[in-house]
Amino acid sequence: MAFIDVFNGDADGICALTQLHLAEPREAQLVTGVKRDIDLLEKVDAKAGDKITVLDVSLDKNRDALVRALNAGAEVLYVDHHFAGEIPASDKLTTHINEAPDVCTSLLVNGLLKNRYLAWAVVGAFGDNLKKSADTLAKGLSVSEAQLRQLEDLGTYLNYNGYGENVEDLHFAPDALFRLVSRHANPFDFMTEAREHFEKLADGYKTDMGKAESTPVQPGSTDHAALLILPDAPWARRVSGVYSNDLVNLHPDRAHAVLTEKVGGSYLVSVRAPLNRKKGADELCRSFATGGGRAAAAGINDLPADQVGEFMRQFQQKYSIK
Repeated sequence: MAFIDVFNGDADGICALTQLHLAEPREAQLVTGVKRDIDLLEKVDAKAGDKITVLDVSLDKNRDALVRALNAGAEVLYVDHHFAGEIPASDKLTTHINEAPDVCTSLLVNGLLKNRYLAWAVVGAFGDNLKKSADTLAKGLSVSEAQLRQLEDLGTYLNYNGYGENVEDLHFAPDALFRLVSRHANPFDFMTEAREHFEKLADGYKTDMGKAESTPVQPGSTDHAALLILPDAPWARRVSGVYSNDLVNLHPDRAHAVLTEKVGGSYLVSVRAPLNRKKGADELCRSFATGGGRAAAAGINDLPADQVGEFMRQFQQKYSIK
């Protein structure tokens, strides 16, 4: 029997698993990757008696591998907020799935643990750009406004670290970053006791965002839907998702699509629905072969260059004011 923890390499996945490990310390095989690497259960060779925890990756994208693990006799706890589709029926499967736009996996785990590690749930929510949810939840913490903004910054930096075409693009491999983070019962201890690592994330974020902020919107963009294109460069791949979050926070009534050029000429796409109308991003992205996500935030892993025009058409149509 083995413990196997499968988790998205972004802030939400890391903070969700941190809460579970603090509540129940265990030696476990860690299965993760860059944020867009979501077919994670395919990497698991499940055996009878294994206890598998899956966090913050779509069940819909992992259904076949999940069925194989259950048929092999593994017990699976599945906690997520992405599109799930049909959930397999099995007495070995426990699911906590909520696709509401103001929910993330860290918040679901916090509910299971009854606020036991509330500060880490707040960090995860901030990282998933759920500012209102995070601010509301943080009322249960005894923190100042300055400390709350520190938690927000940490969530942003952890999320930023997850973006890249491969682990080599990242400042920290997600499994290594989880091990650093999960040693600390609260985020302030991490920021103080692992200051060198925290500052590496902060400095990288600020440098990359500085480069991104000079990017103009593309012709054809409107007051309701703006498209931007970043170059094929590690900094651009790292910043693609958090820059999308930043844009939608600055322009809450406008949808944003950030396309990042890839080596072969295709594009990595990050879509954010308007902050004041959190819907449709998942439907838009799932209409393309490698797309997925949730209603407020979604993406396409590999958009061929000859489909950019069609993507732009559907993007504008989805977010035109009707």
